[in-house]
Amino acid sequence: MATSSSPAPTPTKPHHSYTQRVDGIQNILRDDLALERQLKFTNKLPTKSIQSKPSFQQTKAKTSMYNSTPKLKPFLEKIVCPIGKVPIRRTTKDDLIKSKSSFNTEAEQVIPGIHAVEVYMRTKVNESFYGVSGTSSIYNPKVTSKDQTSATHAWVQNGDGDGTNKIYVGWHVDPQLHGDDGTYAYSEWTSDNFKNTGCFNLRCPGFVQTSQQMFLDARVDRISVYDGVMIEMPITLTKDSETNNWWLSLDNTWVGYFPAALFSNLKSADKVGWGGRTTTTSATSIPPLGMVSPQMGSGYFPDYTFHHGSYFIHMQYQYQPGEHANAIFVPPNKDRMNWVGDNEKCFGIDYYGNIKDEGLGHSLEFGGPGGQCDA
Repeated sequence: MATSSSPAPTPTKPHHSYTQRVDGIQNILRDDLALERQLKFTNKLPTKSIQSKPSFQQTKAKTSMYNSTPKLKPFLEKIVCPIGKVPIRRTTKDDLIKSKSSFNTEAEQVIPGIHAVEVYMRTKVNESFYGVSGTSSIYNPKVTSKDQTSATHAWVQNGDGDGTNKIYVGWHVDPQLHGDDGTYAYSEWTSDNFKNTGCFNLRCPGFVQTSQQMFLDARVDRISVYDGVMIEMPITLTKDSETNNWWLSLDNTWVGYFPAALFSNLKSADKVGWGGRTTTTSATSIPPLGMVSPQMGSGYFPDYTFHHGSYFIHMQYQYQPGEHANAIFVPPNKDRMNWVGDNEKCFGIDYYGNIKDEGLGHSLEFGGPGGQCDA
């Protein structure tokens, strides 16, 4: 696994001069629910009203790794609901059971069957983080059973151990949760390191959907092609300073927010990160030695070409430069980056810093084929 001191090779130019986006979602069951009814059915919080939009102005994120692009198609299918209603996936009792089962593997701890490669920044004294952003390539990593998952995400976190408050946003493959091996937009959160709290998307108390068009739990029907066209997901997660809610944007559209009431200690974050994670479970929740882990990202190791390994480009985090200043998004500090990785033969990650010539901003590649990672 490369470190920040590793010399960066010259990047290979992509074969295509443009980036295509996901232009549809297939086979999704969805209901139009009135915004105020959503709290009753999916978010049983001490919240008397829904915040319909952030109290701040959104800054349009850079989304493509190519400088010259035609008008890009939207990442998610546009579903136009009537005013005051939002699209969500119909959640059944079986879905809730699957969701609970999936969360048995989410704890932030090192146990067999869970593997992660990530880079993250930690705050300094008298410093706080208020958001994270980046543009991720989208793939469909191969899983071999319903007991495996593979995720790519950006995240914010405050606290450690059982006091971990954390939000992940990105895409994943989770057959146990979704019933198939497709790629889905997803989020998850916890206020106690997944010990007693946590939720995927809208499957239990948590995320409040506000967009009339875009929604979480949506299946992605087109993915990036190795050595070919890249499909991207622009992600922004940022805190509203007036309400303390954490707002999620996909493809420059506000999808909704995580209410402040969900968390025990997330008025700000002490870490922000980018990367991926795989899980493999068994009937005993701990996989036997020799069990195969699934692919991560594209299924290939990083090699500085950006159309082989999975990537994050235009990486940024949000902080407040002064006591009375507004929080702003800025690129990471390469010298302050930390690496997470537990098995170099299965997965790798390379953080390249600022790639100015290609217009990619601060960027990284990660992923790998998986295999017998616990042997």
